Amino acid sequence: MSHFESPIREPLITGNKTWKDITNDIVVNTTGDIKPLWLISVLISAAVAAFGVFCIGWEVCYGIGTWGANKTVGWAWDITNFVWWIGIGHAGTLISAILLLFRQKWRTGVNRAAEAMTIFAVVCAGLFPVFHMGRVWDAFFIFPYPNTRGPLWVNFDSPLLWDVFAISTYFSVSLLFWYTGLVPDFGTIRDQAKPGTTRWKIYNVLSFGWVGEAKHWERWESLSLILAGLSTPLVLSVHTIVSFDFATSVVPGWHTTILPPYFVAGAIFSGFAMVLTLMLVARKVMKLEDYITIAHVESMNKILLLTGSMVGTAYLTELFVAWYSGSIYEQYAFANRALGPLWWSYWIMMSCNLIFPQFFWFKKLRRHIGFTFFISIVVNIGMWFERFVIIVTSLYRDYLPSSWIDYRPTWVEVGLFVGTGGIFMTLFLLFCRFFPVVAIAEVKSILKISGNQGKKQQLEEVKEQKVYENVEINY
Repeated sequence: MSHFESPIREPLITGNKTWKDITNDIVVNTTGDIKPLWLISVLISAAVAAFGVFCIGWEVCYGIGTWGANKTVGWAWDITNFVWWIGIGHAGTLISAILLLFRQKWRTGVNRAAEAMTIFAVVCAGLFPVFHMGRVWDAFFIFPYPNTRGPLWVNFDSPLLWDVFAISTYFSVSLLFWYTGLVPDFGTIRDQAKPGTTRWKIYNVLSFGWVGEAKHWERWESLSLILAGLSTPLVLSVHTIVSFDFATSVVPGWHTTILPPYFVAGAIFSGFAMVLTLMLVARKVMKLEDYITIAHVESMNKILLLTGSMVGTAYLTELFVAWYSGSIYEQYAFANRALGPLWWSYWIMMSCNLIFPQFFWFKKLRRHIGFTFFISIVVNIGMWFERFVIIVTSLYRDYLPSSWIDYRPTWVEVGLFVGTGGIFMTLFLLFCRFFPVVAIAEVKSILKISGNQGKKQQLEEVKEQKVYENVEINY
């Protein structure tokens, strides 16, 4: 046997499922009748997305003066939302790549939705730097193309180029990884459709003619492992590069070397929280309780506890370094965060990200669905406020008191952020309708090892082995 799992370990698939049951339970969400709740949710999300597109058009027509940005706070809601959405997208790569390399079986129930979430979150994140430039028709200036006005590639001088490389690479690899995992499932959905129908033709094209031969599986697994190996450094590199937008400056509160690991831990923290928020809803609405079990929820809550503790440690380290530095500017920056006009945003951040996740030390709360859903939303709110605190409270009180100014977002900024949420939810709901939310092939691969039937059989074999050993000893 290539893999052995303890028979006393909690099963990851419940309900005494067979391979046919797995196929029917997951595929039915893509072939069954449209549920009224899904349709209403799509219409609401599309309406919110349309309002966001309207806000984008308003900003393009009238300029970024429609935002609350000013001479001191040049980065505000737009970059806050950009960093937040990028952080949301980190969980997909982590679950898909790193947990695959470490052969963690519990990833199979949640990896597909996490990968889709990564793609949609990066799409939302990419909107903000583009429209932040103001003249969106000049967006090509951030790309490294040969300069036609001289011998130099002057575009490499912009720090935004780092984000272009990071986001585009991250998006490309994540999209390829996501689609590779979908290929066997597309073949399964095609086989469920009537040959010759439009549905059959579409999924036949999407599956690249997959028939499940041994060579197909061999190449599929090899490609998955290669992409996992390529994706793993991206988990660390992408948000590290995003943190360099801040850490390479001389602004008090930004000029610190702890930002790269701090940002990476925070990204994983917020990404897993968003995965929990989405999967707990999908689990209930799409009746996937047998495939997204309490064991999955508990494992993800453990990661939330770990990364939340890392983020909290980073918060306290920042305070210590500011005090130990002896710099009056650094000390004032952090004192102003906690006690200044925007003190409420700092304490929301600390309570949501540092205090609330610590409740997961208790096993009963880690396995409580309602409490987990509440904490996942709290963490998402807290991580948004973390980005807000880092950006706004470091800029609105800088070196010169004469330039101090308050920041207030306008309805255009708020609408653009809410609109990206609508875009995200619309794409995710469409994904839930036309694609398998749970990876069919990967769940089937662990059925005999981690299914409850397999567990029962393993326990019986262990008992028989113990009886046999006792007989031999007595003899």
